[in-house]
Amino acid sequence: MSAPAEHLTLEEARRVAVLAQLLSAPRPDGLVETVDRLGAVRIDLTAAVAPSADLILYDRLGAAFEPDQLRRALDDRVLVELDGWVRPMDDLAIWLPELRAGSAYRGPRSWLAANAGFRRDVLDRIRAEGPLVATDIPDTSAVPWPSSGWTNDKNVVKMLDLLHTSGELAIAGRDGRTRRWDLAERVYPADLPAYSRDEAARMRNERRLAARGLARARDVDAPIGRDDMTSVGVAAHVTGLDGDWRVDPEALATVRAGAFEPRTVLLSPLDAFCSDRERMLRLFDFDYALEMYKPAAKRRWGYFALPILDGDRLVGKLDAAADRRRGTLTVNAVHEDAPFDDARRARVDAQIAALAAWLGLELLLP
Repeated sequence: MSAPAEHLTLEEARRVAVLAQLLSAPRPDGLVETVDRLGAVRIDLTAAVAPSADLILYDRLGAAFEPDQLRRALDDRVLVELDGWVRPMDDLAIWLPELRAGSAYRGPRSWLAANAGFRRDVLDRIRAEGPLVATDIPDTSAVPWPSSGWTNDKNVVKMLDLLHTSGELAIAGRDGRTRRWDLAERVYPADLPAYSRDEAARMRNERRLAARGLARARDVDAPIGRDDMTSVGVAAHVTGLDGDWRVDPEALATVRAGAFEPRTVLLSPLDAFCSDRERMLRLFDFDYALEMYKPAAKRRWGYFALPILDGDRLVGKLDAAADRRRGTLTVNAVHEDAPFDDARRARVDAQIAALAAWLGLELLLP
């Protein structure tokens, strides 16, 4: 018999979400433990302030975190880069069944079928010579990749990405920003548990809900695909919000025990906490869009504005830019969704100063 639905106040719902994402106090201990709790950390090398994964981990671990710690954990294969995310190596077993099932989209399937010889060439070369970077691999494609965007005719890169997302190739490391590719069997552990697709999907959903705290039952953004959340956690209704939700009972119990301790955090726009824009709007009444691809004249908040979390509220956006050649972090604006009181302004200012210090940059204020 299923547990009765929980009824959460909006404040409880927000606190569950913040707590689950390790954005409350006290800070978590340890890089690997943090990634394990989050389930995934987004990789993006845009460094308007800092690379995404570095900023996401700094937001949890504070000044004790050094980016080299992440590089070492990947090199030691405690963590793994999978389809644009850093994940615990132990989680591979719940992702590979879905990846190995192949792309759900006709375009990639057809392109791979038309380039069967190219695929064999890539795998054979890496088997014989790997690990390799994309420029080490000749383009023997029979049919070019048809995208009209940045991947147009980038056949080697596209083949590597598709073989990666099918579980045949793995990212063995990076040379700066460039990925090195090897056969998955030479990177991934040989003794991973074997799960069916259904078992793996259930376990992914459990991991995802624990990391999010609160999720819409059937409409959840996921790093790969969308999964039905109705079978995990506990059914929940949130005061003032429509729809069915699922809540992690452990996080809810912690919040209801009064153990929520607020922090002020300057979030990466690519943080999983911010990735679901509709959820941010509904749950936190926070309007946000990443504007780096908009013309400057059409931006409301800035090229790479950082959402500002204060306790259990998203309260504004920080428009800042790092210039490592000049050694500066320039604050262009702090956009306050509602006017900050003196205490909130002091907390936000302290976090801006702390971010500059962690980056090793001189802080330039407007």
